[in-house]
Amino acid sequence: MPLSRPGLRPNSVTATNANETEAGIPFILNGKALLANSGEMLIDACERNGVHIPRFCYHPRMRPVGMCRMCLVEVDTGRGAGLQPSCMLTVSPEMVVNTESTETKQAQEGVLELTLINHPLDCPVCDKGGECPLQDNAYAYGPGESRFVEEKRHFEKPISISSLVQLDRERCILCDRCTRFADEVAGDPLIHFIDRGSQTQVNTFPDHPFSSYFSGNTVQICPVGALTASPYRFKARPWDLAETESTATVDSTGARIVLQSSQDRLVRVLGVDSDAVNWSWLSDKERFLHEATDSNDRLTEPLVRSADGLTPARWTHACELVGDALNVTASQIGVIGGSRLPLEGQYAWAKLLRGELGISNVDAQLGDGLPGEVMLGLPRATIAQACAPAGVVLILGADPKEELPSLYLRLRHAASQDGTKIIELTPRATGLSPNAAISAHPLPGQVGVVAAAIADGKLDAEVGGVAPGQLGAIAELLGSGAPVTVIVGRGNLAESASFTVDAIAALQRAVPEARFLSGLRRGNVHGALELGFAPGLAFGGGLSEDPGLDTAGILRAAANGEIETLLLLAADPLADFPNSELAADALKNVATVVAVDTFLTASTQQANVVLPAAMTGEVDGAFLNLEGRLSPLRAKVSAPGQARPDWMIAVEVSQSVGTPLDFGSIDDVRAGLAADVSVFGSLNWDLLGASGDGPLLEFNRTWEPQFGEPVVAPLPDGYGLRLIVDRKLWDLGTMVQQSESLRDLPEVAAVHLCRQDLEGLGVSEGDDVLVEWSNGSQSLQVRREVGLPRGVARIPFRLPGFNVGDLLSSEDLVAEIRVTVT
Repeated sequence: MPLSRPGLRPNSVTATNANETEAGIPFILNGKALLANSGEMLIDACERNGVHIPRFCYHPRMRPVGMCRMCLVEVDTGRGAGLQPSCMLTVSPEMVVNTESTETKQAQEGVLELTLINHPLDCPVCDKGGECPLQDNAYAYGPGESRFVEEKRHFEKPISISSLVQLDRERCILCDRCTRFADEVAGDPLIHFIDRGSQTQVNTFPDHPFSSYFSGNTVQICPVGALTASPYRFKARPWDLAETESTATVDSTGARIVLQSSQDRLVRVLGVDSDAVNWSWLSDKERFLHEATDSNDRLTEPLVRSADGLTPARWTHACELVGDALNVTASQIGVIGGSRLPLEGQYAWAKLLRGELGISNVDAQLGDGLPGEVMLGLPRATIAQACAPAGVVLILGADPKEELPSLYLRLRHAASQDGTKIIELTPRATGLSPNAAISAHPLPGQVGVVAAAIADGKLDAEVGGVAPGQLGAIAELLGSGAPVTVIVGRGNLAESASFTVDAIAALQRAVPEARFLSGLRRGNVHGALELGFAPGLAFGGGLSEDPGLDTAGILRAAANGEIETLLLLAADPLADFPNSELAADALKNVATVVAVDTFLTASTQQANVVLPAAMTGEVDGAFLNLEGRLSPLRAKVSAPGQARPDWMIAVEVSQSVGTPLDFGSIDDVRAGLAADVSVFGSLNWDLLGASGDGPLLEFNRTWEPQFGEPVVAPLPDGYGLRLIVDRKLWDLGTMVQQSESLRDLPEVAAVHLCRQDLEGLGVSEGDDVLVEWSNGSQSLQVRREVGLPRGVARIPFRLPGFNVGDLLSSEDLVAEIRVTVT
């Protein structure tokens, strides 16, 4: 069913006309009496009733502009019939619409003839050929021939407007889709109309490329071949592609996607319009990360360490070595990772490690998450509830644009078009700051104190770097009676997670009816938490009597010689844990490291046994997103070499350990999952993803989060700057670096300061400064950042030029650095 225009909710407007009924608005379409939803656009009402009206500029997820005039139809609203653009016209009672009249057909023919005047006839070499709305409409509604014999306009073609998007201006029909998306949806107005008359064109400003995180969406919605994606350009024809629906696993949003392949290679990913999740929009990371599946660096066979280093081995031999390594006391085994696995792989490993072997030192979050028992015990919100019109959303933690970009687009739409009020309680300004009602940025280590002041009504003085006026405004919005959703994530890796937990406790006290939406970023981390991949959580649900160690504790125990075997499930603590020295000591001192991964990362290169796993797009499975919605993962291409699905690797290892799992197929795994975890017991797996947005699972918790005494941050020493370490969308992550089109996108590491701190140092943006910490120093370029508190420095994580993990310690509550002029 076509979707109504964003901002207009079907049946949300009270009937005010005598001819309007509770069932809908009566109107006549091609002689047939029908009903439209209140506030529904004519083009949508016709589509919903089986009548397609051709269009170019109209998109159901953006405001209509009536640019192309292709949707002209004959409409009589009581003043006589006339041609009107159906994308700009709301259905009114007793409206008479004729989409088949001679006048309508002549108008559509005329519009197409004018549209094709300057359009090149290069369909045989155009990437859009075969799936082009202009091509389809020309055949279905066009005059069949053109009277235009003059020379067409010409532009240089194509030109790169970014590293991912090519622009062919000769093909552009000026529909305004790309420019509207960039401005209205993404909030990155980097592409515009320029020039006038017949020379009007879409382009970017000089020296300002189309460097949006969402540029690939403009390629997908372009109705012609004017915008093409560099990674897909000339790779395949639409009729050569095989496709299946799946789910993006880049982050925990779980955006719905279509995987398209040619000759057993993934060549393109498109967004699916899931009303509950991503509205068809994707970040460029979700769209282009599939290139990693075809990397030449993929692991294709098991490796075992010998005198010659890591050498190929048979699966049976490699699994026997893993079995020997796991045949030690459970407390001497540490397991890190699991958030990148499909739900079935997570269950098989959890069944073996937690259920059969009794291992409690298991953690899917590599030091950048929040306690599992807290996150699962909070009353959960959905994305739709967070984006509800006139609601209040408090963002506690990270920048959604950097860590959960598809969710960011939903939140931005809610704030800019639906009246949702956004409160930022974040370490720094985020991508949502221009749309936020209140932006407050507590100093590192102070977010819990700020939240407590709001909860306790202590609003008369500055607290934690937040002015009293902001405290009062936040308290007023939270107490306005509007539904409140708190999005909780980890906004600063340089401070203890305890401060965020303290803030959660205070906000629950301030707004008892508030609901919480997880902002944890790692792929299928919520599936991992539900299956016990976190300290304090039991396999199968509930709390564990043996809490076990988190990643920091596991690495600390390994560094001290207390861990014999370290199992890494698609985890790279050497590069991804925010304490590089501790991770290096742990891998150096542990007896056996077993890695299940897709690439030879920094950590897998130190392993004794490496088992190759299949990737997203190569395995069937399921994904549990941040709101508890289950969606399908589908295989479209074959895994290379001997790489296997994670559940199958767990079964192989279980046989070597001596506690074989009785799983011969993915259906067996799902049957075991349904038996061990009650919420999956009533699912019909055959219908997963067959229609709709996927089931929203209801987890009945038997506990509520328990909060201890608030943690107190140490006082600043008066000489240094408190540090913020957060993540960027483009970084040195394994998948980004293995994707040819993305690996050069991460920016070079720099230290970010506010204007006042730059002036205090007497330096300008771009100058080199010396960053010093307790046991080292590094020369970095300095950048000015708007929205960064005074007395705070920011260095993003995992960027080229500097490993900020070298200056972090998992034992410190906060981190401080000194910045001096070189």
